[in-house]
Amino acid sequence: MTAIIRHAKDREEPLNVLGTNITILTSKSITQNLEVTHQSGEVGMGPPPHSHAWDETFYVLDGAVSFTCGGTTQLCEKGALVHVPAGTVHAFQYAEGGGEMLEFTGQGSNAATMFTNVSNEVPPGPPDLEHVENVLNNNGVTVHI
Repeated sequence: MTAIIRHAKDREEPLNVLGTNITILTSKSITQNLEVTHQSGEVGMGPPPHSHAWDETFYVLDGAVSFTCGGTTQLCEKGALVHVPAGTVHAFQYAEGGGEMLEFTGQGSNAATMFTNVSNEVPPGPPDLEHVENVLNNNGVTVHI
C-alpha cells in the first residue's frame, strides 16, 4: 500500500445521519482498514445507545459532546478524546451550542457504509424508530433502548 493524500475537493457532500452532519474523510475502500469522519450537530442530536463490532475513537474539535459509555456519562469539551472498544454500548448527544468532532474507526469497521445507508434510507424529520433500527441492524449496529 502507498501513502494516501485526500484533498477537500475529493470529498463527497456531508451526509445527514439522524440530524448529524457526517463527512466521510476516508473509508476502508481507500485505506484498506481505517475510516475517518468529520461529524457535527446541534444540541440534543446524536445516536441512541448502540454497539458494534469495531473500535471507535472520537476527538472533540469544538463545542461539547455528552458521551455515555458503558453506563457512565461525561461531558467532553474541545480537546477531549473518547475511545470506545468494540462491543461497548455507547451513545452521545451534542451539548448546548452544538459540537464538532473527528471519528476514527478500526479494523472491521462498517461505519462509512452504515452512515451512507442511514442518510439514504432515513428521510429528514422525526424518524420512524423501527425503520432506523432495521437499517442500523442491517449495517452491523445493535440498538440498545
